Amino acid sequence: MTRGLFITLEGIEGVGKSTAVTRIATLLRARGRTVVTTREPGGTALGERIRELVLAPSTDAMVPLTELLLMFAGRAQHLATVIEPALEACRDVVCDRFTDASYAYQGAGRGIDRQLIAQAERLVHPCLQPDLTLLLDAPPAIGMARVHARGAADRFEQERSAFFDRVRAGYLERAHREPTRFAIVDATQTLTAVAAEIDRIVGSRVP
Repeated sequence: MTRGLFITLEGIEGVGKSTAVTRIATLLRARGRTVVTTREPGGTALGERIRELVLAPSTDAMVPLTELLLMFAGRAQHLATVIEPALEACRDVVCDRFTDASYAYQGAGRGIDRQLIAQAERLVHPCLQPDLTLLLDAPPAIGMARVHARGAADRFEQERSAFFDRVRAGYLERAHREPTRFAIVDATQTLTAVAAEIDRIVGSRVP
């Protein structure tokens, strides 16, 4: 192998992506692999400042295009300083969200044209795609109930259920469009069942 594996986790809020990232990293390390875990927005000092800006509730409405460009600005920094160097050094990267999230949230959710997002994708990472994407799927009512149980909601978590219905549909559309890259995990199952499914998927896809 000349590069590391790039594995991403996707899904709406409250489906357990952070837990899944930790589990996948543990599985990979048990196989003797070196792993970098990261997230979007975020992953770098600059990316974390962008994350704060994008997620913070504010009385100033952020227009969808601004949101999209901030996401890709952070992604460009993330790729150049974390993801690509790790992959080139034969380290595996497990990332909580990547560009599929832009198609789901800014595209399906906010209504930005898919071709505009594709242009940003070609500009920022024309040749790189995840090797495996796990979509943790659950109805928004379930995911948001978990989110609200955690405490104060961020700017995205304050959106109405119709927004998350569109985001979920956008994710499922992408998963059905690229079935060889995506694996859909039913996140309404028990934690034990979800963990077992993740183990099975990773075990079947990772050397």
